[in-house]
Order: sequence, then C-alpha cells, then structure tokens
Amino acid sequence: MDVRAAVAVQAGKPLEVMTVQLEGPRAGEVPVEAKATGAAATYRVDLRSLDELPARELYDLLRMRVDVFVVEQNCPYPELDGKDIDALHLRLLEGAELLGAARILKPYEPQDPSKIGRVVVSPDHRGKRLGDVLMSEAIAACERLYPENPIALSAQAHLRRFYESFGFIAVSQEYLEDDIPHIDMVRQQATQPA
Repeated sequence: MDVRAAVAVQAGKPLEVMTVQLEGPRAGEVPVEAKATGAAATYRVDLRSLDELPARELYDLLRMRVDVFVVEQNCPYPELDGKDIDALHLRLLEGAELLGAARILKPYEPQDPSKIGRVVVSPDHRGKRLGDVLMSEAIAACERLYPENPIALSAQAHLRRFYESFGFIAVSQEYLEDDIPHIDMVRQQATQPA
C-alpha cells in the first residue's frame, strides 16, 4: 500500500481543516483536521508504510520507541514484533526532527477493528500536548482508510482517561503485558452503531 499524507500546521492558529493528497488505492483529496498546539513553530504529519521510510528515518523511529518503551520504562520486551512490516507509520515531524509517532494496523478481517499502537512522544517534546495531536491524526487516518471498522488499542492502564477523551471505551479488565498494567479499548467509527 502506497499511502502518504503530510500536513503542515502553524502553531497558534485555531483548529482548521486542511487537505492532503493521498497516493495509491485511496488516491484523491481527503480532508484532514489538524490543530496547532503551540508545540512547535511548524510541524507536519507523515503517514507511510515501512518500505517507504528512508533508512535514517526508520532508525530514528525505532530508536525513539526503544528509548521510551524499553529503556525509559525499564521493560525488556521484543519491540521489533513483526507487525511494523504491514503497518502504516504516522510520524509528527518538525523539519527532520521526529517529535512523536504511532503505528496503525489494518483490520485482518472485514469486521475486525483497525488498531493504533506504539503511540510515543519524544522525551524532548513532552508537555506540549503532542500526544493529543498524534491520537487525533491516528484516528483521522483510521477513519479515512477503514471507515467501516471500529478502532482498537491496548492502553497502558494509567492512560485510560487520556484514551477515553478520544471516545475509546474499555472492553477488558486490566491485565499485565510485559509487567505493565494494560487495558483493551475500542472506539466505534461515526458510521458504526455504539
């Protein structure tokens, strides 16, 4: 799948609808909601498959995830889990600097949810509400690409309220994943009954 989206947003501007060009099977202009958070003077959102990421940009993405999920959280686990190959990688960038990222997994079966995972903000850019931007953009991408499917995620339990603010609801009890409490959450698409 050759899907790309890039959005440039000026900090300090109110919420605005921007248009991006997607290439590949869903080509055409697609409206994207983007909001500035004051996080950076200018940032852009980039959505690509693994094969479309240049080696250095892939290195930056994987390094950020390992630095946060493995080193910072003191949680040795297989970060390279094989799912990146078929995923779309959403990156929030300021120039060439990676501010944050998330991964989107397509539904396996027509009735299955798409999935958002590996939501991460650079430690150098925390406290700027970039997590809000990443989730808004990831949800918008799922809605564009898989409009009939709900969206699922496995949340670290302490972030439950954060994900609830985006319309996700808990669908499991807490469980341990890599010794960190998690909870499964789902968000219905606007076209789906709740």
